[in-house]
Amino acid sequence: MNGQPNTRLSDLFGLAGWSKGELARLVNRQAAAMGHPQLATDTSRVRRWIDMGEIPRDPVPRVLAVLFTERLGRVVTTEDLGLVRHGRVGKRRGDGSVEHPDGVPWAPERTAAVLTEFTGMDLMLNRRGLVGAGAALAAGSALSSAMHDWLHTDPAFAADAPRIDDPLHADPAGFDRYEAAPIGSQEIEELERSVEVFRAWDAARGGGLQRKAVVGQLNEVGGMLAYRHPEHLQRRLWGVAANLAVLAGWMSHDIGLEPTAQKYFVIAAHAAREGGDRPRAGEALSRAARQMVHLGKPDEALDLMRLAKSGAGEEALPRTQAMLYTIEAWAQASLGHGQAMRRTLGIAEDLFVSDKGDVPPPSWMQMFDEADLHGMQALAYRTLADHEASAATIAQRHAKQAIELRVKNRNRSQIFDYISLASACFIADDPEQADRYARLALVSMRANSSHRTWDRLREMYRLTAQYSGYPKIQDLREEIKLALPRGGKRAGRTARA
Repeated sequence: MNGQPNTRLSDLFGLAGWSKGELARLVNRQAAAMGHPQLATDTSRVRRWIDMGEIPRDPVPRVLAVLFTERLGRVVTTEDLGLVRHGRVGKRRGDGSVEHPDGVPWAPERTAAVLTEFTGMDLMLNRRGLVGAGAALAAGSALSSAMHDWLHTDPAFAADAPRIDDPLHADPAGFDRYEAAPIGSQEIEELERSVEVFRAWDAARGGGLQRKAVVGQLNEVGGMLAYRHPEHLQRRLWGVAANLAVLAGWMSHDIGLEPTAQKYFVIAAHAAREGGDRPRAGEALSRAARQMVHLGKPDEALDLMRLAKSGAGEEALPRTQAMLYTIEAWAQASLGHGQAMRRTLGIAEDLFVSDKGDVPPPSWMQMFDEADLHGMQALAYRTLADHEASAATIAQRHAKQAIELRVKNRNRSQIFDYISLASACFIADDPEQADRYARLALVSMRANSSHRTWDRLREMYRLTAQYSGYPKIQDLREEIKLALPRGGKRAGRTARA
């Protein structure tokens, strides 16, 4: 007990709408359901947790995490409740802990525990049909400030995995724990192959259909990391965790679970660093930056990109660096900074061409090819066209090149290419061409579960308004309205087509 109110718990308690007595009864009931019938919590104890900062003994924090997760319909961990016995308990941004939002960065021994707990709670939401939304995104500037020094230091591999009897080790609350056991190279190879399968599925169909499977696999890997394997195996296992966490984050972002996605990107950065792969950590943070641009927060994205580029280190291949620069360029375009965007894209092109392919790219970079380079250039120029209409012509050229170069089974990227091209055509006063490519996008979207494609389609719909007097475009507008899910634009969404 520190005598100070636990503001994290207090805030969530206020959102939940319980009385202290009601929460005490719920804790006792849930604890009994989780195999702890001896627990006897009362109103005075709940008051001490909230008002005096007292941290109850296990299993109460895990029980509370289950209750708040079910009540609020989003993942709530013991970290979120301020009930972990390290760091600043009960502090929140604005209370002197801006440099460490949500306890970031975690101590090395916490990474596997946080990973396992968070995925377990996420799976519980999936299993019970709840919606994992409603939390707030951490500001990109706050994340960048918190993680800068940590990302630029080398991990201590002796502490890669928590010991089972470590008091900081957290079991996944309310989820059927995977029974972890030591594994060998063959099992890790199988896990690495499964990542490739999930990645290919996501690229083809969008994140909605396989997200639960990816989160479940990541939860199992978290259990495996609870054992101390030989260093070469432990590094590879951390690599698998990083890859799965990036996928889980990207799939969550793809279906609009934005705070959940951000948490997975941060988990991925931690896992990559624990495995000694700084370029992967930088790429994970670049995903969070792309998310920020999509959500209309390009300034926050630029903060994250500065960290991602510097954190990736000198080991990053030229193609990896090129990919990072294209994301920075998109953020600059969103701000209307045309000169900076063009300069940044020029650097990206030079880096991409300079990569001779003599060093095989890591598996997570194999999706970024020449088509992706043109696709990102098209997106950047199309975004800039909202500020400089002349950029639309260049956006068209890059989008056409991306479409021509796209390999099979990259359906979601192809949809984005079509939407970028159609939007650029509308801005360039070419409704005939715009209609053609917009219809190609609509046909491709029928087998896709990506909400981001819907967001971009909504922005394209906005551009059709000035041509609504054209019979073809009027028909197109009706088809777009039929293709979009009901419920309108999601809160906070300001993505560019």
